[in-house]
Amino acid sequence: MVSKNDFSPVEWKKLVQAPLLAGFAVTAADPSSFVGTLQESFANAKQLAEAKTGASGELVKAIAEEILTPSGRTDAREGIRSIVQGAKLDEIKGRALEALKETAALVNQKAPGEAKAFNGWLAQISKTVAEAGTEGGFLGFGGVKVSDAEKATLGEISKILGT
Repeated sequence: MVSKNDFSPVEWKKLVQAPLLAGFAVTAADPSSFVGTLQESFANAKQLAEAKTGASGELVKAIAEEILTPSGRTDAREGIRSIVQGAKLDEIKGRALEALKETAALVNQKAPGEAKAFNGWLAQISKTVAEAGTEGGFLGFGGVKVSDAEKATLGEISKILGT
């Protein structure tokens, strides 16, 4: 069974940041209105809560439980802050994807038995976030559920995660 003890503190922090980064990459690909961004954030939070009780693997459950602690939330937010800090809007998505790539490689190396569940979870988070808000339109009318930019980002995430 894989647990927090199988990773260094720096590695564990990367794992804890990954679920937020999976959703954030999609949000950064095509920033929504304020309401759309809130919907996407709530979708990410819902996925975390469901992972805590779902049958998605021991590593996923451990990470979800960690994120729901004060120190885990701080670590996860720090990951977003490090991605955004000093970046232009068009650089943020690339930074988030690169961080996901590093994290996926880490899990594939250190916990290969949990990698499929972990990577699938991150892919599901990104998909759920993409579908949470409506892109384009006016005052919530019209627009599309998943924009072309979000679809492209979902493809990139799927490739990175091997899902």
